[in-house]
Amino acid sequence: MSDTSQTDTPKTNGAPPAPEPPATAPATPALAEQLAAARAEATAAHERYLRAVADMENFRKRTLREKDELRQFAAAGVVEDLIPILDNLSLGLAAAKQQGGDGKSIADGVAMVLEQFKGTLARHGLKDINPAGAAFDPHQHECIAHQPDDKVPEEKVVSVVRLGYLLNGRLLRPASVIVSSGPAKPETKA
Repeated sequence: MSDTSQTDTPKTNGAPPAPEPPATAPATPALAEQLAAARAEATAAHERYLRAVADMENFRKRTLREKDELRQFAAAGVVEDLIPILDNLSLGLAAAKQQGGDGKSIADGVAMVLEQFKGTLARHGLKDINPAGAAFDPHQHECIAHQPDDKVPEEKVVSVVRLGYLLNGRLLRPASVIVSSGPAKPETKA
């Protein structure tokens, strides 16, 4: 009998026996809990995504609104500084309309208002370009004519027709100038 009992037992060659698979009944609740947890996590992630999208849309709208407000009121500081100049021009106009107004005093008043106006604009970064006698610079000057001149060297500005302006270093309008073409050349008759 001992021979038969040895043959009934499988030989393992020294290795431990393989574990039996778990029963299906206990594993089902664990998988159901994992699935429920994964669904809850996915729902929470989706809600966070929707909130982030809504926040980005609100940010975009708020940025556009702020940009529009900035554009509308960007010049407020300049305009506030220009109001006294408007007042002075109104006073000068009223003085000019009075009977017996002196032309020289009106001209002096307008000159004072002009200086006030230039000073206000300079405080806000406006600088005029007056290149009289300077070398012609095509980046800041606009040549409207060439003129022979014995006193002014060639390619130098003879006269300024219209001032140019820079705003904080950026060219707003080039100066319109007449440039010297050097001494007048004698005419040769053919």
